[in-house]
Amino acid sequence: MEVTLRPVRVSDLDIFDRERTTPEGTGEFQWFGHRSSHGLRREFAENGLLGHDSGRLTIEADGQQAGWVAWWMNSWGPDATSWCWTIGICVFADFRGKGAGSEAQRQLVAYLFAHTRAERVQSFTDAGNFAEQRALEKAGFTREGTLRRAQWRGGRWHDQILFSAIRP
Repeated sequence: MEVTLRPVRVSDLDIFDRERTTPEGTGEFQWFGHRSSHGLRREFAENGLLGHDSGRLTIEADGQQAGWVAWWMNSWGPDATSWCWTIGICVFADFRGKGAGSEAQRQLVAYLFAHTRAERVQSFTDAGNFAEQRALEKAGFTREGTLRRAQWRGGRWHDQILFSAIRP
């Protein structure tokens, strides 16, 4: 499977909306209830989802839209000196379990290291999301630890596992 990342197109927004409207579309670990897509569309109109401190790219697998990757700034101290990127991903159901997520995350890390001065890229996933934990490890991330009761979803708190990739 050939996986590529590209800037989001306006036609992608309808697909993103459709995939975000059900737990089947987002996957059980990213379903936070119904959400408005107005903010995403407004940001697309402003900057094409490629801002100074965050961004989003479409994942294509064999020429088909397979999901998206996103990144945003996170600070572990003063913003000027202690920032890193946090990344997230949504792989559409038809492409899960086929390696598209691992490859997309690997490419995103390479992109961020090539085009920004970040020393660290991090990601987190639900303690029960073993597929994403494996995908992050395949993409070159190291498991760092557990963030206890860090995410509210589905009526209860969930532990998250923190991963990082450090600039080579």
